[in-house]
Amino acid sequence: MTNSAPSALRPQHPVPRSLSGLVEEFNLDLRDDIDGLEVTGVSLSSRTVQPGDLYVGVPGRNSHGATFAAGAAEAGAVAILTDPAGAELAAHAGLPIVVTPDARAALGAVSAWIYRTDENPATLFAVTGTNGKTSVVYLLSAILNQLGIVSGLTSTAERRIGDIAVTSNLTTPEASELHALLARMREAEVRAVGIEVSAQALSRHRVDGLVFDVAGFTNLSHDHLDDYDAMEDYFQAKLELFSPDRSRRGVVTVDSDWGRRIVDECRIPVTTLTTRDDVDADWRMRVVAESALFTEFVLEGPDGRRLTARVPLLGWYMAANAVLAIVMLVESGFDLGAIEHALGRDGGIDAYIPGRAERVSGDRGPLVYIDYGHSPDAFLNTLEAIRKFTPGRVIMVFGADGDRDTTKRAEMGAIAARGADVVVITDFHPRFEDPAAIRATLIAGAREAVPDREVHEVADPRTAFRTALALAQEGDSILYAGPGHEDYHEVAGVKIPYSARDDARAALREAGWL
Repeated sequence: MTNSAPSALRPQHPVPRSLSGLVEEFNLDLRDDIDGLEVTGVSLSSRTVQPGDLYVGVPGRNSHGATFAAGAAEAGAVAILTDPAGAELAAHAGLPIVVTPDARAALGAVSAWIYRTDENPATLFAVTGTNGKTSVVYLLSAILNQLGIVSGLTSTAERRIGDIAVTSNLTTPEASELHALLARMREAEVRAVGIEVSAQALSRHRVDGLVFDVAGFTNLSHDHLDDYDAMEDYFQAKLELFSPDRSRRGVVTVDSDWGRRIVDECRIPVTTLTTRDDVDADWRMRVVAESALFTEFVLEGPDGRRLTARVPLLGWYMAANAVLAIVMLVESGFDLGAIEHALGRDGGIDAYIPGRAERVSGDRGPLVYIDYGHSPDAFLNTLEAIRKFTPGRVIMVFGADGDRDTTKRAEMGAIAARGADVVVITDFHPRFEDPAAIRATLIAGAREAVPDREVHEVADPRTAFRTALALAQEGDSILYAGPGHEDYHEVAGVKIPYSARDDARAALREAGWL
């Protein structure tokens, strides 16, 4: 069963825990009588409260969560955990109030206690970095499945337990949702879990209450400087994952200075991995064959260990993601020979990664790829990979997030102009920004980099893709970057239904190519 509606996966058979036990465990300040009260879940939003929940009220961007305590009570919450300011706001809601100085900082540990996370036998894998996190999580899950291990994952695209999946709202779920998900996975006898961990997840306590068995690092490049003042701050947020309180072991790709700094500054045992000939590392990957349909690689490690396999994805960077997943599995205790046997038996890694250089075109007409990449480095790598197998022109369609990091936009335009023969700039989640101003910045970046590049400005994404398709011929390739797996287009706070993958297929059919 697959459910595409945004939702959270919770345990189906929650085990109640005493609210007085919670207060005693965490030395919380109690404002009311709670004798006999039990909690079975945790919710950070009054809209997701279920009967038996502890509602946690924290300060938000526009209001304090405790303001909605009455709604949480109506939905069945048995108590509220909040800070002193929230306690005042929730005083008339009729719920027992438990107070802590910082409810968000307490959320992870409290959720772990209520959902009994320490009883979960699953091996926990964390993946962080700017690009490639989602791909590594899916590749981990794919290889685990090929090894016969029941696995689960949580990523930017979805939360998944076997065939059950729900759409993600955040790259890493809030701690209350994450611990509930792990409890549901325990019920399903999941034995390994891949978790995509963003910098924001570390900074905002979303993975509190967990210690990962193995943490992996992909890369670090320009992104999220709306949340962090500088690249150094962004790096320090990522570095926290490689501390004893967060992870037991690490696997770090050391192709960049950032990766080498992780190794130098982390406080846990780490194994290193590289795709470069001029960098020393414990493990080394070389691409030995590639096409528009697969990338084959050799992985060599300590003690003469060696594996040859292929991944059904475009580009050396997807092979790099695959070997990071493999080395993380080895570091957790899986035998490299067993992995090689399973992959050899199946003709390679049997993986599907939604919206990551995903080919949506058929055997005729231009090749069309939909990709989630929305950073300069992601643009660069994907364009270079597509160029290798395009005898004709490369056409790129893209936009930039509104109300997000503005400092990367000019560089995005420049890389698109350098890497593509034709650029079509459109709107991509303008949110509350002026979409014309966003497009203007992208166009300026493209014009400055390549003054004579053919650039089209088409505001509507549907029309923009059809403009690109009308310009394409057999032998050309189209990269539609940004939307990836997403199924909406956000304008002025409204999420308008839109799937780039479905729309591209529809346009290809209209043009007679499918």
